[in-house]
Amino acid sequence: MSNASWRLSIIVPVLNECDSLQSFIAQVLPVLESCTPAFEILFIDDGSTDDTLAQLKVLNQQDTRIRFVSFSRNFGKEAALTAGLAHAQGDAVIPMDVDLQDPPELIPEFVRLWREENYDMVYGVRASRPEDSAVKRTTAKGFYRLFNRITHSPIPGNAGDYRLMSRRVVNVLLQLPERNRFMKGLYAWTGFKSKGVPYQRPSRHAGESKFSFWKLWNFALDGLVGFSSIPLRVWSYIGAGVALIAFVYMLMLIASVLLGGRDVPGYASLMSVVLFFGGMQLLSIGILGEYIARLFIEVKGRPLYVVQEASRSALNERPSAIDG
Repeated sequence: MSNASWRLSIIVPVLNECDSLQSFIAQVLPVLESCTPAFEILFIDDGSTDDTLAQLKVLNQQDTRIRFVSFSRNFGKEAALTAGLAHAQGDAVIPMDVDLQDPPELIPEFVRLWREENYDMVYGVRASRPEDSAVKRTTAKGFYRLFNRITHSPIPGNAGDYRLMSRRVVNVLLQLPERNRFMKGLYAWTGFKSKGVPYQRPSRHAGESKFSFWKLWNFALDGLVGFSSIPLRVWSYIGAGVALIAFVYMLMLIASVLLGGRDVPGYASLMSVVLFFGGMQLLSIGILGEYIARLFIEVKGRPLYVVQEASRSALNERPSAIDG
């Protein structure tokens, strides 16, 4: 691939981010123009209800390198990232957040490692998380540690979606059909030669984060359930252990009555045992339900997203989308 023949695609999921678009373009364009011979900035409008789509149309008219795909409703960031990968036309792809917490200054280093050192994936690693609360930092660290212990596709800690992926990585990701998509896990699952680049994460330029604690919890649950069967398997061992303890306790009660002539312990002990085992059963059923719910979603085979509108050059036919 010659220096003048390759192209870079920037994927930017947006949801009600009209206040951030101009600043993002103003900072990203000079960086791209300095390090790439050709590029596109592809915005994925994830069902915005403000003026985001109207602004994207204006930007597209002003500069055809700025393109957009607009969903019919909000389908979530993972679906938006998947749509971006499906519609991106570059030889390498970089997903970015529009809030400028993914510093554009890292793009030349991403490109250099890809072009000169043949890395198929170059990801940004947050050197610190000063804006996150102590609880969020602790839970994030715990999640990465747990995920990497119970899955066969470990993900680097403090690495988000901000990364460069070569075309062959993108092509592999597009072959993965699951509807419950945990993109961090999918990136790691593809393998390929990868390298992390540490950076200081700046403050959000405008707007507010769309991820509440509840969304982050469900996001983590999707990751754990989607990449490991250990939560299911562990209940076989727990069940066997509890059954063994119950059997031994039963023998002790029988021996106590036969040898000592005492009655079986009464109401308090009986209720404790019933409540304990009832809680264990409900917990195990809940874990089974998480897997069954995901099977239910996968079996239906609905598309990941529905495209309502797109700039002409960004609207490609893909099997994972419905283009309206």
